Amino acid sequence: MANMHKLPTWNHEDQLVCVVESPRGSKAKFKYDPLLKVFTLNRALILGINYPYDWGFIPSTMADDGDPLDVMIFHDVPTYPGVVMACEAIGALLVTQKKSQGEVGRESNHRVFAVPAGSEREHHWSDARELPKRVRKELEKFFVAAGALANKDLEIVDWVGPDEAVDLVKEAQKKWKKSKDVADDRLEKQQ
Repeated sequence: MANMHKLPTWNHEDQLVCVVESPRGSKAKFKYDPLLKVFTLNRALILGINYPYDWGFIPSTMADDGDPLDVMIFHDVPTYPGVVMACEAIGALLVTQKKSQGEVGRESNHRVFAVPAGSEREHHWSDARELPKRVRKELEKFFVAAGALANKDLEIVDWVGPDEAVDLVKEAQKKWKKSKDVADDRLEKQQ
C-alpha cells in the first residue's frame, strides 16, 4: 500500500482528495500509520458516540498539530478505512485544542467539511454555514465529546464557508511542503 499521507491534495480535476479513516457509524477512531502503511485503532469513542459521517484526512497537508488536515465527508452511506474520495470543500469548523503533552497553550485543529464530487444526494450542500442550525450544533457537540477523553479540551471558534476551507487546505499544503523540504535537507546533510 502506498503512503496515503503522500497522495496528492487535489486530483486532476482540481477536486479535493480525501482519505477515510473512520467510517460513518464507527464507534472507534482509526488512524493511518504512514510507517506501517496500515490503519490502526487510535481509541474508542466515549459510550453513546459514533461518527455521524465518514472521518479522515486530506493528504499532503499539515495542520498545526502536525497531522494531516482533518476532514468530515457528508454523504449518506458509510465507506471503509482507506477509501479515497474526490470531494468538494463546503466549509470548515474552526477549533482550538490544548497542545500536546508537555507543551503549554492552544493550537488550531480545524475540521474541513466536504461532499463527494458528483454526489446525487448532497449536491445541494455547498456551504457548511447554511446547514441547519441544529445540525451545526450537533456537530460541535460531537467534536467536543469525541475529544473529551483524549484530553484535547476543544473550543469551537467559528464556522467558515467553502472559500475559507480551500484557503485552509492551501495553507496546510504549504506547511506540509515546507516540513518535507526541511526533512529532505536534514537527510541530505546526514548522507
